[in-house]
Amino acid sequence: MAFEQAEERPAGQAPGEDAGAARRTETGAAGAAGVRADGARAADDSRPAGAPGAAPRPSTAPHPGTAPRSDCDVVIIGAGIVGLSTAYAITRAAPGTRVVVLEKEPGPARHQTGRNSGVIHSGIYYPPGSLKARFALEGSAEMVKFCAEHDIPHDVTGKLIVATDRAELPRLHSLIQRGREHGIPVRELGPAQIMEYEPEVRGLAAIHVGTTGVADFGAVADRLGRLATEAGARIEYGADVRTIGRRGGRVAVRTSTGRVVRARALVNCAGLHCDRVARLAGDAPGMRIVPFRGEYYSLSPARDSLVRGLVYPVPDPAFPFLGVHLTRGVHGEVHLGPNAVPALAREGYDWRTVRPAELAGTLAYPGAWQIARRHWRYGAGELHRSLSKRAFTDAVRRLLPAITADDLVPAPAGVRAQAVLPDGTLVDDFLITEGPHTIHVLNAPSPAATASLPIGREIAGRALAVLG
Repeated sequence: MAFEQAEERPAGQAPGEDAGAARRTETGAAGAAGVRADGARAADDSRPAGAPGAAPRPSTAPHPGTAPRSDCDVVIIGAGIVGLSTAYAITRAAPGTRVVVLEKEPGPARHQTGRNSGVIHSGIYYPPGSLKARFALEGSAEMVKFCAEHDIPHDVTGKLIVATDRAELPRLHSLIQRGREHGIPVRELGPAQIMEYEPEVRGLAAIHVGTTGVADFGAVADRLGRLATEAGARIEYGADVRTIGRRGGRVAVRTSTGRVVRARALVNCAGLHCDRVARLAGDAPGMRIVPFRGEYYSLSPARDSLVRGLVYPVPDPAFPFLGVHLTRGVHGEVHLGPNAVPALAREGYDWRTVRPAELAGTLAYPGAWQIARRHWRYGAGELHRSLSKRAFTDAVRRLLPAITADDLVPAPAGVRAQAVLPDGTLVDDFLITEGPHTIHVLNAPSPAATASLPIGREIAGRALAVLG
């Protein structure tokens, strides 16, 4: 949900921000690069150079006084799908604009972009007038077209949203009305009609949404990066941002390689680390990223015929997660999930990954305790499903009764970068703020991948406006 404005606060200023700090504008996005604003090493920096997954580093760090410098017009932090879409959009809108993308990982789309379920969302869940609705409706059709033009694996499968309990029927009917308001093709289904689409799925009622599909978003991000590079942008991998300074109308970013990139505008698409980057730049984000891990299973190959396409439960409006759903991906695999449990690190893809400093920061944040107080019952259920395969199986069996625990194979998890206000409010819309010469993408969960092309254009327009 959007920030509510108080009368005594300047228009667009988020709660908890001082006057003159970052101001809110009307869009948002996602990214993958990260930085530690508290001066500690970034999460992946704890690995020794040369270890699997470690970002490449020079054998000898340059002396600060002799660090190489690079001048550009726009520096973008984060090579997730939205950071790369922004670079692509800038090079298309203003050819000749000098763009540098800094990414701490050795390649693009290593976090949220490359670890989601790959669904091209229709926009049916999002309230009319919201940024999510606006960009998802525009972006879903555009994403399908982009994938077709660039030979990227995708499929418009449609999906079922299935009510399995009578208490869910009013919410299902509300989604039907919302879909019609958006102009999305929806069809109401009874139990027998559900089986025409998905023979093994059971429910009291459902709706079929025809514009939903799947895509390889990692391949999309890679292609956007290549197109931006061909147009003159430069992408630097293994470039972990360490410091950000502003002077004389320019922004200077120093990376772990010792390089200093000076730019007229900075775009922060750092995803899981976006609030830290904002603080590193001297701007007050007015929120904090609280990471939630989404855990998945896959159906064993012998049983993946149980699911033909995409099957979702009716979402709970009290929580911004869609619940455990069934997704046949572009390569034929069937994913089940995700659940949503607190991650013990911003890049905590399992229970074994713990970053004490990051965890302490989350536990010290008042908003995290407010979430726990308000949603402890929901959270307890998610935690139970995380620790018990049988409980996870039971959640899946509400939609797919034929499934057994033996049919489930563990699959890679993802982490959602969820913006949380100090009062515990989960920001439910895309959010971007601006400071002097800086643009910060502070909330861009699903459907940011679906909406990445129009979001990138929006951010690009704002970055070009900063350039004047």
